[in-house]
Amino acid sequence: MIELAIQGEAVELFSSAVLLDELGHTLGYSKFDTRIESFATHVAAQVEQYTALVSLVAPASVPSIVMGDADDDHVIAAAVAARAELIVTGNRKHLLPIGSHLGIAIVTAREVLDWIGATGKA
Repeated sequence: MIELAIQGEAVELFSSAVLLDELGHTLGYSKFDTRIESFATHVAAQVEQYTALVSLVAPASVPSIVMGDADDDHVIAAAVAARAELIVTGNRKHLLPIGSHLGIAIVTAREVLDWIGATGKA
C-alpha cells in the first residue's frame, strides 16, 4: 500500500499522532534493526517519510472495540475519523478477526493486492 501511495496511485493513507508515535516505538524493536540498517536509514527517518505520505486525522473519541489490545482501538478510531474504506493490517490476533467496523472492512495487504490485480484498479 505504501508503494502505491508513493507512486501516486489511487491509494490514500491516514494515520493519527498516536499511531505515528506507536510506529516509531515499534520500529525501535531490535528485531527491525538489521532491516532498517539494510536500507541505510534510521527509525526517525522512516517515521518522517511515512508521515509525509499520510493524511493526519484526529479522532474525536477512541471507543473500546478491540478485545485484548486497547492500543488497536486507535487504529479503528483513526479509520472512522478518516471515513476510510479499509483498514489494512497484518494484525491477525486482534484486528483481522473483527472483519469490519461501521462498514470499514479490515483486511490484509495481500487481500488488497489480490483485489487490485483482479480488477486492474489501484
